[in-house]
Order: sequence, then C-alpha cells, then structure tokens
Amino acid sequence: MQQFTVPQFIDVEAKIVGPLSIRQFLVLMVGGIFVVIFYRIFDFSLFLVSAILTIMLAAIFAFTKIRGMDFHYFLLCFIQTTGKPMIRTWNRVPEMDNHDDLIPPSGRSNNSPRRFTTSHLNKLSLIVDTKGYYSSEDAGSDINVYRKGQEPEDMLIG
Repeated sequence: MQQFTVPQFIDVEAKIVGPLSIRQFLVLMVGGIFVVIFYRIFDFSLFLVSAILTIMLAAIFAFTKIRGMDFHYFLLCFIQTTGKPMIRTWNRVPEMDNHDDLIPPSGRSNNSPRRFTTSHLNKLSLIVDTKGYYSSEDAGSDINVYRKGQEPEDMLIG
C-alpha cells in the first residue's frame, strides 16, 4: 500500500510577496490606492490624517486575527450577532402583583399526596409480588388488578 503525506496546516495561507499572503497583499494594495487617491484630492493636512487612518485600517484588516479568525471575518460575525442575536431571553413581566387568589381557600392543598393505610400498602405489595394476578377480596377496593386480556389503560389506580 502506497503511503501519502497528509498536510498538517491546511489553514495556512500561501505566501506570495515575502511574508505576505495573497489576501494581505491585496488589502494593503487597496489601502495604498486609497492613499494615492487622497493625495490627489485633499490638501496636505487632510491628506495626512486620512492617509494615517487608511493605513491603520488596512493594517488591521490585513494582519489582525481574533481567536484564529481574520479580522474581516470576525467583523462580519460581530455585525451579524449584534444585529440578530442567537440567544433569545425571556423577560417576564408580572401581570399580577397579588397572588392570594392562587392559594386554595382550605388549609389543605389539592396537590397533597394520598395517604395509604398499611393494609392498602400490603395489598399493593401483594399485587406487585404476584405480578398482577392477585384479586382483591373486597369488591369496593380502589385497586384495579391487572388480569390477562386487560389493556394497561384499564389498570389505573384510584
């Protein structure tokens, strides 16, 4: 079987002019073109201010990387995130200040668990131990016993 070399750093840009990549060279060239245009249009004091700002901006776009991303890509992601954030937060606005109407009038809440007697628990454990084949002696019991042929919806307790 023939061996192949696998490239390790595929995110490294090719260098064309000294240590500059194609992208860096093009960004600096566009910045230089703007500086020449500013030299032709503006007087010398305004040209110096605009040329310094343009060179700084071109250098930032050409050489700066933030968390491994080129600056122009980071700037696009930043603008997209600030324009439309991905995390949605819910700011709840309380409509009622007084929640007394939510408390039931009686002292006992409706959600309290049922209390079972020991005989009731013994019957339940016998049903579980016999895998549902135990039949209760009293017909008024609230325990439904699972028998062959019954559907699981039929064996509701209570």
